[in-house]
Amino acid sequence: MRLLLVRHGQTPSNVDFLLDTAIPGAALTPLGEQQAAALPEALADEDIEALYASTLVRTQLTAAPLAAARGLDVLVRDGIREISAGDLEMLDGWSEAGRTYMETVFAWSAGDTARRMPGGENGVEALARYDSVIAEAAGSGAGTVALVSHGAAIRMWVAARADNVDVDFAAARPLDNTGVVVLEGSPADGWKALTWAGAVVASTGPATEAGPAGRPLDEVE
Repeated sequence: MRLLLVRHGQTPSNVDFLLDTAIPGAALTPLGEQQAAALPEALADEDIEALYASTLVRTQLTAAPLAAARGLDVLVRDGIREISAGDLEMLDGWSEAGRTYMETVFAWSAGDTARRMPGGENGVEALARYDSVIAEAAGSGAGTVALVSHGAAIRMWVAARADNVDVDFAAARPLDNTGVVVLEGSPADGWKALTWAGAVVASTGPATEAGPAGRPLDEVE
């Protein structure tokens, strides 16, 4: 299966850099609406057969133009929502809270799945819910599936599950709004990332090819 993981369009909380993870969450800014409207053209070469979005409003609004253009229903699933910030909800992402949030997220990708977000979920729970939606999509028989999800959740899951993406790569490459990670594979055989926001990812070993500019983990986004 070809898997497209799409980050939602811009929200007011993105502009203010807040840890906004609770349902229903913020809607899109005018720029976010433009980004969503541009998705059908941006993904014109992809033969998308199924389209998923999370339970947060921003992903459903982002998916709507693509769904209309392709004649698809948006399948809403809680499993691909953003990683819950718990006690850090709506705090400044530039602060120590933001550092704690991202360090916890990437600790899960590195295998420390018992670690718990303060007041929130642990890595076992976060990966299990995301895996369940991926498994559903793979079981549908669709050749290409798009999931409109969230930046931290996408980066965490890809670093944990793609054979050729490690934590250092994912931590250094924040996804812009409506950025896309393209993967190929299956739950049984594993996953390889093909592109990250349009940049080709090395096919074997830790991903090393140039990607979009990003700050390392010690300069938390």
